[in-house]
Amino acid sequence: MIFRQLFDSVSSTYSYILASRKGGEALIIDPVLDKVDRYIQLFKELDVKLVKAIDTHLHADHITGLGALRDRTLCVTVMGEQTKADVVSMRIGDGDAVDIEGLQLGAMYTPGHTDDSYCFTMDDRVFSGDTLLIRGTGRTDFQNGDARAQYDSIFNRLLKLPDDTLVYPAHDYKGETVSTIAEERAFNPRLQVKTVDQYVDLMSKLNLPDPKMMDIAVPANVHVGLAQGEIAKRGWTVQASELDTQMNRANVAIVDLREDRERTKYGEIPGSLHVAYAGLADALKPGGVLRELGATKSLVFYCAFGERSAMAVQLAQEAGLRSARHLQGGFSAWRKADDHAPRAKSAG
Repeated sequence: MIFRQLFDSVSSTYSYILASRKGGEALIIDPVLDKVDRYIQLFKELDVKLVKAIDTHLHADHITGLGALRDRTLCVTVMGEQTKADVVSMRIGDGDAVDIEGLQLGAMYTPGHTDDSYCFTMDDRVFSGDTLLIRGTGRTDFQNGDARAQYDSIFNRLLKLPDDTLVYPAHDYKGETVSTIAEERAFNPRLQVKTVDQYVDLMSKLNLPDPKMMDIAVPANVHVGLAQGEIAKRGWTVQASELDTQMNRANVAIVDLREDRERTKYGEIPGSLHVAYAGLADALKPGGVLRELGATKSLVFYCAFGERSAMAVQLAQEAGLRSARHLQGGFSAWRKADDHAPRAKSAG
């Protein structure tokens, strides 16, 4: 496995790059905007292709690199379903998995630092975001933080992991790089409480100043989504209210770009063809299924919220499929339009 821990000294942020092999797919966790050039260079040096970029929560101390990495690599952006970010490609819930070639992360919803905080588990390690730090815990006094919820996230979720689980946090301010669950249980001063009330009292007395970049970072990180309006100006968009008409035309093919897990969990548009976004480039090559289909039919791409499909329609246009369009707002917009929700498949 390829694993890199990278540090931004301005915000004391750790970012993590993972891949199963050289020449394979990669993901990054908690990227920082100012370091995007370095990440791009490192992907080249490691000979990996970035396919997913994850934020553990909506950050207040730095501007995320999610949008810039998406624009430069066409990767899928990932955050928890509770996030207030305007658009991310994929929203995950507690217990979901984030997959790339040869690797899988388990998503664990751990509110407390913020109401959209997630940790991600993998084999022998956990990427704990700002929920559990080395000899500390994330503050709970802004962004709908909740010390009581954080106590539950830490004591009843994270500390239930095996003792030797490596802890890789999103920040460290003293030069520490990694810990373990056992170490944090024994030596983290904020975890030496006997009750949730003691923890709430401890967190209420921290009296920390706001992060220096909070007023800039939070608004910027909320508006990280791809500007789908720019795609609409080019005439490459189908509105959710128009899709039923498109679906009834013999010369139109509706293409679902989401992953199998998303389709199972949320349902699909009836009659749609499934080509996952990860396989889009091959499908658009000469001889590829979408290249062949696009010769006789107009393609309408959709995904969860329109971000992947907006990138897909640009690639299809570049491949010469001039009639290609995408569903603005994605499956979410279609579900809301004309009461389509009952027609979607249920995960049970």
